[in-house]
Amino acid sequence: MKKLINDPNSVVAEALLGIEAAHPSLKVDHQHRVIYRADAPRSGKVGILSGGGSGHEPLHAGFVGPGMLDAACAGEVFTSPVPDQILAATRLIDGGAGVLHVVKNYTGDVLNFEMAAELAAAEGDTRVLSVVTDDDVAVQDSTWTAGRRGVGVTVLLEKIAGAAAEQGRPLEQVAEIARRVNANGRSMGLALTSCTVPAAGKPTFELGEDEMELGVGIHGEPGRQRVPLAPAREIAAMLVEPVLADLPFSRGDQVIAFVNGLGGTPLIELYLMFNEVNRILAAHDVRVARSLVGSYITSLDMAGTSVTLLRVDDELLSLWDAPVQTPLLSWGG
Repeated sequence: MKKLINDPNSVVAEALLGIEAAHPSLKVDHQHRVIYRADAPRSGKVGILSGGGSGHEPLHAGFVGPGMLDAACAGEVFTSPVPDQILAATRLIDGGAGVLHVVKNYTGDVLNFEMAAELAAAEGDTRVLSVVTDDDVAVQDSTWTAGRRGVGVTVLLEKIAGAAAEQGRPLEQVAEIARRVNANGRSMGLALTSCTVPAAGKPTFELGEDEMELGVGIHGEPGRQRVPLAPAREIAAMLVEPVLADLPFSRGDQVIAFVNGLGGTPLIELYLMFNEVNRILAAHDVRVARSLVGSYITSLDMAGTSVTLLRVDDELLSLWDAPVQTPLLSWGG
């Protein structure tokens, strides 16, 4: 294992120190491992909270800021944050208009966010609504989930719901928009290599030089099948065609097309993949209204990619285009 670390047991804590030093617009509660906006809480504004296991950076800490998340909880690597962390974050960003929890569909995340929401309700001061993302079309159940996994659509949802909250919309409306995004988004991923969890010190699984894992999860969970290595145009079809069929998408639909890197794939390959994805979408008469290319939801050092398609209308496009200022996603304003 070759990694830029000191002690495998202190990776998350030391990374949070680096985030705090690098981004003065953010604050970090090191006791609870919460990254939050320096101006939080914003009076009268719905707070948006997400989080999960570390190792998926920039998700979620890299998306904290105006127009997106108000806070993110960092669990240990590939491990859900605990309810006390989530409750502390909820309190930090409650400006009196309630808090929306954005939760990826992994068993630990769902249970711990539910428990934190119940604790907040018991205190009586904070209204919490939750939206669970489950956009992965690869498998119905996996190592850590009941139902579909929450993957790439989480990034798009956090941006769009964050914009709605920034406009001052009420909690119920922000939650409804988040649910619309999840209902209209689908994703599928593929791994060329495993990832290596620092505490484990060895790859999570083994792939031969001529093999790929189709439909892999962001923790290295198995996908649909192990298949022979193929050219990018064939890989794009393996990912895009099941996504298009699942919603299903229709001719004339507008989409945000998101080609994501899983941590170990260079940007030149992701742009090459986007070209292949765009070609397939054009053949289906599905129009790319907006695009996002880069490593935004990763699996440590895994080489591979995922494709997310979100069907959008004018309202969702307007919210996507709204200004955002976070460490890893920033435009407008």
